[in-house]
Amino acid sequence: MNYSMLKKQIICLMRVQLLAALSLFVIPVSRAQQKAENKIMLPDIPGYRTLKCDFHMHTVFSDGHVWPSFRVNEALRDGLDVISLTEHIDYEGFPDEVKRNYNKSFEIAAEAAKGKDLLVIRGAEISPRVSPYHHNALFLKDANVFPTEYMKDTKKTFVMKDQISKQQLLAPFLEAQKQGAFVFYNHPGYAWWDKKDTAIFTGFHKDLLDRGILKGVEVVNSGVYNIIGHKIAMQYDLTMFCNTDEHYDSFARYYKTHRPLTLVLAKEKTEASVKEALLEKRTVLYFDDYLVARKDLAEAFFRASLDISTERNVRKGEHILLVKICNKSSIPYRVKLSADYNVEQLPLGQTTLTPNDTTTITLKAMWKYPEKTPLRITVQNILVSPDEALNIEYQIYTEEKRK
Repeated sequence: MNYSMLKKQIICLMRVQLLAALSLFVIPVSRAQQKAENKIMLPDIPGYRTLKCDFHMHTVFSDGHVWPSFRVNEALRDGLDVISLTEHIDYEGFPDEVKRNYNKSFEIAAEAAKGKDLLVIRGAEISPRVSPYHHNALFLKDANVFPTEYMKDTKKTFVMKDQISKQQLLAPFLEAQKQGAFVFYNHPGYAWWDKKDTAIFTGFHKDLLDRGILKGVEVVNSGVYNIIGHKIAMQYDLTMFCNTDEHYDSFARYYKTHRPLTLVLAKEKTEASVKEALLEKRTVLYFDDYLVARKDLAEAFFRASLDISTERNVRKGEHILLVKICNKSSIPYRVKLSADYNVEQLPLGQTTLTPNDTTTITLKAMWKYPEKTPLRITVQNILVSPDEALNIEYQIYTEEKRK
């Protein structure tokens, strides 16, 4: 007997058995992470529901690598409320295997979502590599009728015509307007476009804006914050979006955190209500541990995340005020606190309001208890503009309670 060969076979068998044993542990961990993903706690602000949405994804019907029903199961796994599969109308990744039909991914996904608590919105991506660049169109009636006369070849490649008129580039946007679509500018500033116009927000964009076609801009794409997109949103008063632009399985990219989300503050969970909210610019962007929103929405969202109570106390003869801040959300708010009294044991007043937990701060050096006192909070991971974090002030009302 060849003992050397036998030894190698035994070692190989042991390795296979070890990998099989390890897989028993890997699967439950993945499931636990998936389960945790579904339990993201986000507040509703008065009068609205917070819907978790992703309005930019692809499947094999353009340049993605998954089937549309996979996107539905992925969204259900991640606890989403609304998705849109936005196939490129000017690119076919698998022309030999998949028949060109830009409505088909929506139809498959909508069928897969029947009876499940998930809205699927018909969308498409208009994606020339010259101005006005890439845009998504949502709430479509028919994605197949969009003209793409600016293209020379769309099969497994992306070749535009040498001579392209503005009318050819404008045509799909006019079709989107005809269908009553909501159009937003995707990931502004990507360097791989063959740009002859060095501006990011070009004259073409201003024309789309003046025509009432352009209504939004993607500020976060694939979890990456785009300060240019944020500045464009503020300057031109556009609805802000945060999407995955996923082509594969989002779990592989975001398993250590949550997937990027556009939080839509809608009156109810219907397509009409989602569209109304987008038109009214009621979105909050959630990526990593950051939020981006206009100041009124950011303040309302933060206030809805917290319950604040106070307790008077005497410690070794010293009057103190305990302020208990309960963070009911899954977001760890990084804050800087200041008050008319000293904030104890927090250098520069900095702390983190731990998710689903209560943080107690102590105000001291008070000679008598106030009836009320301001507590000023800078929330360092909520952006209300590209240059400003959320600043908010609470009036803390006190009550008599001694030990």
